[in-house]
Amino acid sequence: MEGLDTHVPMILRDGALYDPDLDRFFLDLPLSGVPSRHSLRAYAYDVAVWVRFLAAACGKHVWAAGREDVAGFHRARRREDAGTRISAASWNRAVAALEKLYRWGEAEGLVAQTPFTHRAIWRRGHAGGRGRMTGRNDAYERAAKRADVRFATLEDYRLFRDVGLRGLTLDGGERPGARDRNGARNALFAELLVTTGLRLEEASSLFAAELAGLAPAAAADRQVWLELPQGLTKGERGRRVLIPRRFVQQLLPYLAVERASAVTKFQARSGWRAIERPIFARAIDPGSRVRLRDGGSVSMDALTPDERGRLVLCAEDGAPAEPAALWLTEVGQPVRPNSWEAVFARASRRCAEAGRPIRISPHQLRHTFAVHMLAMLIQHRLAEASPSAGPMAGYRELLGDPLQQVQRLLGHASLATTYIYLDHIASRADTVDAAVEELLALLPARPRA
Repeated sequence: MEGLDTHVPMILRDGALYDPDLDRFFLDLPLSGVPSRHSLRAYAYDVAVWVRFLAAACGKHVWAAGREDVAGFHRARRREDAGTRISAASWNRAVAALEKLYRWGEAEGLVAQTPFTHRAIWRRGHAGGRGRMTGRNDAYERAAKRADVRFATLEDYRLFRDVGLRGLTLDGGERPGARDRNGARNALFAELLVTTGLRLEEASSLFAAELAGLAPAAAADRQVWLELPQGLTKGERGRRVLIPRRFVQQLLPYLAVERASAVTKFQARSGWRAIERPIFARAIDPGSRVRLRDGGSVSMDALTPDERGRLVLCAEDGAPAEPAALWLTEVGQPVRPNSWEAVFARASRRCAEAGRPIRISPHQLRHTFAVHMLAMLIQHRLAEASPSAGPMAGYRELLGDPLQQVQRLLGHASLATTYIYLDHIASRADTVDAAVEELLALLPARPRA
């Protein structure tokens, strides 16, 4: 289904729609505060697990659930063996999804009341008064802790990149028969994540034209700004990220050799036929519009990551020529985000086989960037802090600007999200010096006097 419904999930049973009303709930989600395809997928998973539990353990339909079923669900999900038990945070996420489901069911007249119990919460209001707040769902676990931030030391990252992704030996030598055919591409992708803090979907959905267009500016500056269109970023907010000159210099050989070879195979195999619902275009104007083959154009801000992966550039005669995507497989197909997860898992196994049990995921490199960048910026602010500033002014000067810089680079909607990285700075003081050297290219150049 095209348009708004493309990423809306549905739950099936024996190949047929489980319940038309539940299907309407999912269709309403994008219009009721859940537009993200990632959130839709999470809602679908939590509701599907609940539906399966009701059918298997209680023999009930989703709209017949009661409070005793919630209690049984909690025992099954939170009190079972460690291998199947979920975390408190995951449980609370499921409760939030089911709460939304049954609130919607109440409004639609499908249930008389939700299967949850609620407790009224009172908070002091203005001028010493008390105001009654919305009831709290008792199924939530208050002990749930914010997910821990997992990140890598720079030493571990280098080993993971060279041994895991590139397939080299621990001393940096070639390992016959074990070197990944796409090792250079995979290592380059990891470099992009760890030096920019891009999300996995953002980094994997870039166009070759967007990065190649940075080469002239990168030849003169230590770093260049890359504009991320709204459709590519979480929350469709759009943002700018700094790309190091070193990365652009490493990218050019990939474009000229490895990617060019993949494009040749794409053309020889008519690779566009393997792309579901390809979008044919004549040209891409980075930061502006995509000119379509059959006339008209579309704003870069309007393209979703999925549509970016389906974009195929055409030759002057209109014949499909190559995918617009930056990252291509050996036969020229765009590399999907979930494929990178598999690449990193394989690299982690390779490190373990080499005697270095290092496990790194793509998202972990985003955390790695954030922790090291924040540590470096705070170190710089310590060196530049004015001794005449008062205690509070000095504290704000020290932390406020670095936190806001990292917030902008990561695309966090709230500064509170960025604060979680502060807890990990002290334990990584030994990596700050190395981080300064590696991430210096990300800092805006100082204006000349």
